[in-house]
Amino acid sequence: MDWVNLKRTGRDALKKYRYVLLVLLAGLLLITMPQGDTEQAVEQTPKVSTEPADLQTSLGEILSQISGAGKVEVLLTQAAGEKTVYQTDEDRSQGEANGSIRRETVVVTNSDREETGLIQRIDPPVYQGAVVVCQGGDSPKVKLAIVEAVASATGLTADRITVLKMK
Repeated sequence: MDWVNLKRTGRDALKKYRYVLLVLLAGLLLITMPQGDTEQAVEQTPKVSTEPADLQTSLGEILSQISGAGKVEVLLTQAAGEKTVYQTDEDRSQGEANGSIRRETVVVTNSDREETGLIQRIDPPVYQGAVVVCQGGDSPKVKLAIVEAVASATGLTADRITVLKMK
């Protein structure tokens, strides 16, 4: 095989598999790129507070931006506050007629030798109702927009949200 035929065969193969080669090169490029600091990216994400006072304030600011709403005041009532659920270990013993269950909270020790419970999850507060007073509260269009916004922010149903006109 001479160099001319080899060159022609290589060129034909390159034309035939050019997209596969492009995908492979792009994959290699993405793999070799530096990752960056993932902790820094997590810290920069905005956190939404579930505290009732903070949620009332931020919800009031958001609702006042709805077209036709005007000035807005929000009152949220809670049925239950935020609840922290800790991880537990269970031991079951099958001794006598009654089996006993022993539950123990998992404790974690940090570098300062402080012990804290291992948090399994944090349940957000459960809201009982919401009252929204706004300047545009007499408009059905504004009422609907406010009810939908409050429902999506708090998880309340429409029958637990009251929208009134401000005097």
